[in-house]
Amino acid sequence: MPSTPTQRPTSAPPATSPVPAARDPRKALFEANKLKKRLRRQVGEAIGDYELIAPGDRVMVCVSGGKDSFGLLDILLSLKDRAPFGFEVIAVNLDQKQPDFPADVLPRYLADRGIAHRIVEQDTYSVVKRVIPEGGTMCSLCSRLRRGALYRVATELRATKIALGHHRDDILATFFLNLFFGGKLKTMPPKLVSDDGRHVVIRPLAYVRERDLARYADLAQFPLIPCNLCGSQEHLQRKQVAAMLREWERTHPGRTESIYNALAKVVPSHLMDRALYDFAAVRATGHAEPDGDIGFDVDPDIEQAVDAEAAAVGTRVAFPAERD
Repeated sequence: MPSTPTQRPTSAPPATSPVPAARDPRKALFEANKLKKRLRRQVGEAIGDYELIAPGDRVMVCVSGGKDSFGLLDILLSLKDRAPFGFEVIAVNLDQKQPDFPADVLPRYLADRGIAHRIVEQDTYSVVKRVIPEGGTMCSLCSRLRRGALYRVATELRATKIALGHHRDDILATFFLNLFFGGKLKTMPPKLVSDDGRHVVIRPLAYVRERDLARYADLAQFPLIPCNLCGSQEHLQRKQVAAMLREWERTHPGRTESIYNALAKVVPSHLMDRALYDFAAVRATGHAEPDGDIGFDVDPDIEQAVDAEAAAVGTRVAFPAERD
C-alpha cells in the first residue's frame, strides 16, 4: 500500500487484483475429515494386510517432531479408539541434543493431549559431528545410533511393536537407492524383525502418500520441529531420487503407482536370484506353465500402457515382435 493513499471514486473498483474470498470453514472442515478418513482407511488396510498390530500389543511410536511421525501417532490413536481389539500406544521421542532443538515442544504437546510418552535424552549429535568429516553424509551413522537407543527403550517399555513413520514415498525411494547404489532389489518392508532380533518393527504408513501427510499436518497444525542435522544436507542421494520420482509423476502420471504396486507382485522365476529360486531344478514337465517362458511375448497390459503414454507425446513405440 502506498504511503499516501490516492482518493478514488466510491463507485470505481481498485486497480489491484481483488482479494480472494475467505475460505468457507465448513468446506475446510469437510476436506479435513475426508482426508483423515482416507488416512485411517489406508493405515487400517496396511495393518490388516500385514498383521502389523495384534490384540494386546503395546506399540511404541517413534516421534521425531516431523510431519510423518506426528501423523502416524495421531492416526494410530484414532484407530485405537475404533479397533475391534485392544492395544496400547506410547509415544517415544529421542532428544539427540542438537543445537537449538526446542526440547519443550514435544513433551508439552504430548502432555496436553494426554498421550502416554517418554522423552529419551542421548547425545548422538556430538558423536556424529565428531566421527563424520565436514560435508559428509550423517544420516547412516545418526540412524544407527538412534536405532540402538530406541531398541533399548522398547525393551524397557516392554513394547511388542516399534512403529516408524516411513510412508509409501520412502519405500519407493529406498527401492531405487538400493537399485542404483546397492545393486539389490530391496526396500523398506511394512514389517520386519529388528537388527537385534528382539523386536518387531512396523510401518503402518506404508500405503500413505507423503503429500497427504503434509496436508494433514497442516490441517492438524502439528508443532513441527525441523531436523537441523541431516535434514539440512541438500545433496543427499535420497533427495535426488525423490526428485526423480516427483518428475516421473508429473510427466508420466501413474508410473510411480505402477512401480509401487510391483513391489508386492514379485515373480522369482523371472528374476536371477539363485537363492530365491532353484533354477537348477527347472525341467520340462510336459504340462502348460502359466508362468512359463513369456519373455518374448508382449504383455497386453504393458502394450496398452506404453501406447497410451506414447500417444500423449505423439510417438509410436515398436515392440520387439514388430521389428522382426
